[in-house]
Formats: sequence, C-alpha cells, structure tokens
Amino acid sequence: MDNVGIVSAGVAYFIFLAIVPLLGAVVLSYGLIVDTQTVTRHIQALAEMAPGPGTQLISGQLEAVVQSSSGKKGIGLAIALGIALFGARKAANSVVIALNIAFNCEEKRGFFHSNLLALGMTVCGILGAGIAMTATTLLSALTSMVPDISGSSAFLGKSVSYGVLLLAGIIGASALYRFGPAGDRSTARWFTPGALLAAIGWMILTNGFGYYVSNFGNYNATYGSLGAVIVLLTWLYFSAYVLLFGAELDAVLESPEHGRS
Repeated sequence: MDNVGIVSAGVAYFIFLAIVPLLGAVVLSYGLIVDTQTVTRHIQALAEMAPGPGTQLISGQLEAVVQSSSGKKGIGLAIALGIALFGARKAANSVVIALNIAFNCEEKRGFFHSNLLALGMTVCGILGAGIAMTATTLLSALTSMVPDISGSSAFLGKSVSYGVLLLAGIIGASALYRFGPAGDRSTARWFTPGALLAAIGWMILTNGFGYYVSNFGNYNATYGSLGAVIVLLTWLYFSAYVLLFGAELDAVLESPEHGRS
C-alpha cells in the first residue's frame, strides 16, 4: 500500500500549512466579483463541512485574512494574490508527490514544469471552491423559496447539496489522478472506481468524524487550546488517506498483472 498512512500524514501537514495562503487566494480572487462580507459568508458555509472545532479555526483565520486583504487594489491586489498562490502551491506539490508514489511514477518533470503544475492545481482548486460556494449559496436560497412541508425542503436542499459535493469530489479526484502523477496518463479513464471511492469515502468520513467530535470526542480536554488544531489536522489526514487510497485502487486496476488475472 506504499505506506499510505505515513504519506497521508505528510500531505495533511502541508495542506494545513497552506490553509492561510489558500484562504487569502480565495478571498482575493473571489472578492473581485463580490464584496468581502459575501465572501466570508460563503467560505464559512463551505467550511462547515469540517468538524466543529476545525470550522472555528478556519473561521478565525478567515477573519484575519479578510481584514488584511481589505483595501487591496490594482498592483497591490496582484502582488498579494501572487504571494498567496505561491504559498499555497506547497500543498499541491505534496499531493503530486503522493500520487507519484501511489502510481509508482518517477518524477521527471523539471522545476518549472512541476511548479507550474502545482500552481495550476491550486488555481483549479480555488475555482472549484468558488463554484462550490456559489452552488451551495444558490441551493440554500432556492430551498428557502420552497414551502416547507414536514421538513421536506430542508431534506431536499441537503440532499442536493451533498449530490453536488459528491459530483465535485468525483471530478476533482479524477482530474488529480489523471494530471497529477508523472508519466503519460492520456489513456487513463476520466471517471475511475478510485475517484468514486474517494469521493464517497470522504463524504462518509467527514460526516462520521464530525458526528464523533460533536458527541463523543473531547479534544479540548486532552489537548487544551490545541484541540481545534488536532481536530483539523486529523480531518485533513483522513481526507488525504481516502484520496490516496482511491489512487492506490486505480493503480492496482491499471496494472498489467490485474489485466492478466
């Protein structure tokens, strides 16, 4: 299994370090279209997917990012956005390295190629987050217009939201499995069993872990003020694990040995 647990821990660590620049990039780019208050509401709605203390930690960082980014225009905005993207690319680099391990690929791409790929993945991730935030907000608004019959509108809205997130997860995982690893993967299928497993597994894991943290896990009693950090890191670790587990599944299914069996 290519030490998926250890590799996932490394990916989770680098994603954790990239949270602040990622939030900055999202706020700055998304803020070109809407005001910062709307950006804050949308990101907080999307961040609620994380377990409780993790959501609070992201919200706190978000407020700091919004305050520091407000008022930036023109060249200042472009420089701030460039710095944010450069800082966030390390998370994408860690994902690429992990996918190379999963698919048994040797990295032969040059420095500039690798960094351009990481920046491209970061930009696509930001665009995906923006689309997800917009879709979630629109669905919430449309749901509020539907007459609530025995809680049916709330159930419908949540079901559609989960469906959209599931589809986004499948597309995102498929794109990562296709373009992330080194080597020629042009013949690889777009939608794979591994991507489906990763998307479904992530949604089940996120809801299950969130329920556990809210009802049973008392991380603050054990870790004190670090409780929120531990919860967020654990969630990122589980998320990276299911992503890499899906990649391992696809690597096995694509191997010549599997084709002959």
